[in-house]
Amino acid sequence: MKIFYTLLISSLFIFTANCQEDNNSFNYVIKNKIKKYNLESNLAFENKDSEKGQILFDSLVINHLIGTTFEDYTLKGFEKRKIKLSSFKKPLFILTYASWCIPSKGEIPALNKLAQKYTKDVQFVILFWDKKHSVKKIARKFNHNISVCYANESYKNDASIVANLKHTLGFPTSYFLDEKLNVVNIKRGGAQPNNKNTYVKAYTMNYNNFRDGLGSLLIEKNISKEQLSTN
Repeated sequence: MKIFYTLLISSLFIFTANCQEDNNSFNYVIKNKIKKYNLESNLAFENKDSEKGQILFDSLVINHLIGTTFEDYTLKGFEKRKIKLSSFKKPLFILTYASWCIPSKGEIPALNKLAQKYTKDVQFVILFWDKKHSVKKIARKFNHNISVCYANESYKNDASIVANLKHTLGFPTSYFLDEKLNVVNIKRGGAQPNNKNTYVKAYTMNYNNFRDGLGSLLIEKNISKEQLSTN
């Protein structure tokens, strides 16, 4: 009987620990918060109140999503057929796109420049919500420091990532994760230069926009290095 109770208590401890871990997962939190967010966000959109919409998004990210943990997704890539997020062993900048969502002027060159500059500190991942043949042409525009991947509802095993990322926060959306896949920040949209902007102006706007987002990852990385050096 004593052995039975010992096993029961151990099982309950493991179950509770798993529940607590699941409760802190990005998937769990987004599923529980997205309905209310969508209702309020849609209302702001109907009222043409973009400022309120941005406030709602920022509130969702800051109060609920930062600190949650991403699932260790396996992505389909062009250079490697399958890539697990944890295999990169460094902070991640994941930018979601679609082939029919055309990047703004200077956007891809800005990403290429940043990926080249910070390749030792951050892994850049472009994730297209497309089938492979739809992405091939645009994938060639990104340099070798960027892992170009794709996911689609029609592909086996892609249902989870499509449901939890594409069908919740939409795209383009930038996810900034530390090396343990914890969410450091999430940003939606881009710099959005207009047609009157010169290429140099548009490039600079995109570069600064993405660089601002990367700042949180680089700060986290520097703090981690400092902590390691003092221990």
